[in-house]
Amino acid sequence: MGWKRKTHHGGPCHQEQSCPSHGTELFAIDEEVSHLTRLKSEPCERTRASLYAGKKRPISTFKLLSGRESNCSGIGRFSSADCSYALGKHLPVKGPWCVDDMDSEAYISQFSADGSLLIGGFRGSHIRIYNAEKKWMIHKDITCKKLRWTVSDIALSPDQRYLAYSSLSPIVHMVDVQNTMRESHANITQIHEGLEFSNDDDAFSFAIFSVKFSKDGRELVVGNNNESICIYDIGANKVTERIHAHSADVNAVTFADESSDVLYSGSDDSLCKVWDRRCNKRGKQVGVLTGHLDGITFIDSRGDGRYFISNCKDQTIKLWDIRKMSSTVKE
Repeated sequence: MGWKRKTHHGGPCHQEQSCPSHGTELFAIDEEVSHLTRLKSEPCERTRASLYAGKKRPISTFKLLSGRESNCSGIGRFSSADCSYALGKHLPVKGPWCVDDMDSEAYISQFSADGSLLIGGFRGSHIRIYNAEKKWMIHKDITCKKLRWTVSDIALSPDQRYLAYSSLSPIVHMVDVQNTMRESHANITQIHEGLEFSNDDDAFSFAIFSVKFSKDGRELVVGNNNESICIYDIGANKVTERIHAHSADVNAVTFADESSDVLYSGSDDSLCKVWDRRCNKRGKQVGVLTGHLDGITFIDSRGDGRYFISNCKDQTIKLWDIRKMSSTVKE
């Protein structure tokens, strides 16, 4: 049985018994994360076996290229894990360099899921989409409609056809980014469809901070200054769910996995919460994750329904396992 000394601020030292089962649980979580990471960042066993007879030794880039040419993996090309492994062996030697120079501040940016597009939102009512595979050439130049202060968030649909953008207003606009026109001026050269998220009585003060597509592209979820989460059915053209989620602004929200049944949210109340839309108790979280000391600014899910990371104003990023969450939080 192990013992360790623990010092409290302003108090004497005392001995505290460590819990072996807790350490074992943490070790199991670390092992699972490590295993899932290896699956996505190392060559498959078939490739390794054909190159080095299954021996656990580093594979050179030359060997990987040779294996690709001889189709060792059986798929005739590099897998995403092969690409990750090859690129992980090299440090960047170029840049940073300026992709673009605008007249207003860049407020938000993100890559598409496959990394081929970079999207930037600017305070001057502009969104630009750059093609990362064509020397950052401008793929789409979007002039936004009815912004309040800035573009607060952007989201690209899973098929990379539609872009949703929000502002500190109750409306999310959607624009087709795969048509032939490079210039997109709201409702002049192209329709920017507006999706209304507010009730009639709170339209003026309603501000959206976060917007995300579901994995099937059929729904949008937003977090807002009304301390709530709203889910919009794009096909039905209406808000289908409103959840009073936190005691302060909801700055970040996202779907947990492909099913779109589970949601993660983060707020200025310093809490991350988990929501299951299948539960009978609507408006009641299924889990709370505490540990941050200030407002949550961003959340990103691993997509497996278990892990997500959160970024906070306390200058920390935390990795969460929702299997360890609490069902309640002390007020």
